Amino acid sequence: MQTVSTIAEVRARVARWREAAERVALVPTMGNLHDGHIALVRQARSHADRVVVSIFVNPLQFGPNEDFSAYPRTPEQDAERLAEAGADLLFLPQEQEIYPHGRQGTTIVEVPGISEILCGASRPGHFRGVATVVTKLFNIVGPDVALFGEKDFQQLLVIRRLVADLNLPLAIRGVPIVREADGLAMSSRNGYLSSAERASAPGLYRALQEGAARLLAGEQVYREVEEAMAHSIVVAGLQPDYVTIRRREDLAEPAMGERDLVILAAARLGRTRLIDNLAVTVPSPSGIEPPVPSGDN
Repeated sequence: MQTVSTIAEVRARVARWREAAERVALVPTMGNLHDGHIALVRQARSHADRVVVSIFVNPLQFGPNEDFSAYPRTPEQDAERLAEAGADLLFLPQEQEIYPHGRQGTTIVEVPGISEILCGASRPGHFRGVATVVTKLFNIVGPDVALFGEKDFQQLLVIRRLVADLNLPLAIRGVPIVREADGLAMSSRNGYLSSAERASAPGLYRALQEGAARLLAGEQVYREVEEAMAHSIVVAGLQPDYVTIRRREDLAEPAMGERDLVILAAARLGRTRLIDNLAVTVPSPSGIEPPVPSGDN
């Protein structure tokens, strides 16, 4: 695996792969890699001949009082893990390379509507920063496919909308959440947790499981299910930011009888903000799946 720090180096390497008619996958990250990131890299290998991983702690997606300065940076350890996982190229740029005109002078990409709800409401401007840097990375690398973890489910939908709206020529693949043995979704920010907080953290996922069980049992008063999940989160020692049941396709509030749902939650534990989600497919009331159209006219 080669490590490069400039856009020109990335484009030169990708151009050689293109000459050999090789497919290219991109895995954008902010580093401090864990097994969830490595799962993305391994999945990328199944979709392409070459895998590019970027590590860039993007300042535009951090708010004024967030952890940009403290965010864990472990580039040497990350490079070792990526080489073992089979990545072909690590793009490790400095901020000046990505934002040559500075943070305030760069062109901004924004996906309206879906960016302002849930995590977007709690972290104003966050998804604008995500959309901007991801668009730049797509244009730098020019991948055939890019992979993102489903733990950041709202982010995944923002990026899918961005790609569709801007007619970008690549596929977006979501990769299932990788969890610790006790259910906690893997995250670089889990390292902020004290030992006592770490013991409480799985309560977030347990609450989502309880909510999913109620939906699968036929409950359709979503507000009551959400309130019960929020109570469970508080009992576990976390402070909920939001707990909500949404339509999986677009995060709209579901109508009665919706079947493809996702439960999303964010909660604080000490100085750490945790997010998680759980997809739920509610059985049809009769228990019989509707027939799939044959496509014949």
